[in-house]
Amino acid sequence: MAVIDIAGFVADLKDHAVEHGFHVHDERHFVESYSLRQNWEVDLHPEEGCEGPVDLYLSLEIDPRVLLGFEDAVVARADGEDPPDDFHFPLNFTWALPPLPLGPDLLVLATELAGAGGPDLPLEVSAIDSIPAATDAPERSLRIVAHQPVSALHIRAGDAVSCEVLDRCLDVSRYLLERAPQWLG
Repeated sequence: MAVIDIAGFVADLKDHAVEHGFHVHDERHFVESYSLRQNWEVDLHPEEGCEGPVDLYLSLEIDPRVLLGFEDAVVARADGEDPPDDFHFPLNFTWALPPLPLGPDLLVLATELAGAGGPDLPLEVSAIDSIPAATDAPERSLRIVAHQPVSALHIRAGDAVSCEVLDRCLDVSRYLLERAPQWLG
C-alpha cells in the first residue's frame, strides 16, 4: 500500500491551477525503466492566453530514493504520527516564449519579474540568442524558471502548493502575455 499518491497530487495540482485562472493543455508522465525516476509534466497558460505566445510548463521530478525513504519513515511511525519533513521533490515552473525579434533588456525584465514573483517565487531569467541561418539576424528566446521544493509530507496532506505560489505564477504569466506583443514586433 502506497503512503503517498503522486498521481492524485498532480491531478489536484491541475485542478488547483484551473481554479487560479489557468487553462491546462496537456500532461505527460515519464518513468525511467532503470532508475524508476519519474517526471510529471503539465502544460498550461492563463485562460486569456489561449492564442498567445506564453506557455507555462510545470515539472515534478520524483526521485525513487526519496519516495521510498518517505514511505519507510511513515511505516516506522505509530498510526497518525507524521515523520519529519525531510523528504522533498523539485517542482519547476518554466515559462517559454517563441523567438523574440525585439527581445527585452534582461536586467530590466529580471527586476520587474522579481516584483511579480515576490519572495515566494524566486525567478531565474535567461535568454538564448540563436542565428537560424548565416544571413539571418539573431533571435532571442526567453526562459524564466522558478524552482520550488515540494514536501512529501505536504503532498500526503494535500497542501503542497499554496494558492500564493499559483497566484504569483499567474501574475508572471500575465506580465509576459501583456508584454510579448511588443517583443514580437
